[in-house]
Amino acid sequence: MSKYVLIPDSFKGTMSSRDICRIVAEEIYAQEPDAEVCAIPMADGGEGTVEAFLTAVGGQQVAVACTGPYGEPITACYGLLPDGTAVVEMAAAAGLPMVGENRDPERTTTYGVGQLIAHAVSRGARRIVLALGGSATNDGGCGAAAALGVRFFNGKGEPFVPVGGTLKDIARVSTEGMAETLRRTPFMTMCDIDNPLCGPLGAAAVFGPQKGAGPAMVRRLDEGLRHLAEVIRRDLGRDVLELPGGGAAGGFGAGAAAFFASPLRMGIDVVLELTAFDEKAADADLIITGEGRLDSQSLRGKVVIGVARRAKALGVPAAALVGASETDMAAAYGEGVSGVFPINPAPAVFEEVKAHCQENLRFTAANLVRFYRAVRRR
Repeated sequence: MSKYVLIPDSFKGTMSSRDICRIVAEEIYAQEPDAEVCAIPMADGGEGTVEAFLTAVGGQQVAVACTGPYGEPITACYGLLPDGTAVVEMAAAAGLPMVGENRDPERTTTYGVGQLIAHAVSRGARRIVLALGGSATNDGGCGAAAALGVRFFNGKGEPFVPVGGTLKDIARVSTEGMAETLRRTPFMTMCDIDNPLCGPLGAAAVFGPQKGAGPAMVRRLDEGLRHLAEVIRRDLGRDVLELPGGGAAGGFGAGAAAFFASPLRMGIDVVLELTAFDEKAADADLIITGEGRLDSQSLRGKVVIGVARRAKALGVPAAALVGASETDMAAAYGEGVSGVFPINPAPAVFEEVKAHCQENLRFTAANLVRFYRAVRRR
């Protein structure tokens, strides 16, 4: 009996990680009914992160009445894992899909994300994993911080909850109002980009346009985040201006580090740790991972390479099912990838790729398993 560990990322715009795990598992069982299959769906911190963790390790989804990106009442969920870890997905309360075409990062807030965190802490969560991704906001995490007791004051000494357009009005910040239970709760933030808070590679410049910001608004947002960093350095003694990943989720990466003393870690490393990947994969015969496109950016620590490095250390072969790949894969092989298997049989436009993605994945997965089993029998 063979043991397979499945840990793919989603194929953006076509298949979720959960769908990929299901299809690959079906093809394994079709050829090897008594195989042991361990599925660990991946998510990058955006929408679907909580579901991926709950699928992989169990736990419960907790619904909370909170506020959405424009302060509207909504119900959002976080995940409570068996070990007491709460996984809070910022996209659940401040995600870009929630605003539709009404995109205005000068007005949107992360306040609801803070409400989710507060509820998890009140339930006795032992630690908070904050998943950044897919945000509609550019408030530097100030909304979430305000919901957790951090106080922001304007030039008149009046408290207020900053949004992207009013970061420039912050005259003073204080964390004295944070509950002691929150201070004692360790945070870990999933962050798969290394963009700084400000500048040409910062939160506003790179991600602001997709949230509805034109050139003038991008400049205002960038200036606001820079001002926030200056106030944080002066009042809290934390320098987040050049922090790698500080620009994630509209500056929430910097905010998480400043307000919650949270380390920013690559999402794949957090997932591998929380799902006990090393323990599950140590006796595996084959690890199957994958992502939509395997290229030079993947080498910066995305799913396939993150998994391959662990697989190499464990001495287990790792196959990568991908939508497409660069032709020079020497670096990926050096990191521990045993083989790269593109699922699309021929170049095609995205609409055609999307229409046939599941059957192409099924065909390629079946071929991979068939070949692997044939080699093992020799």
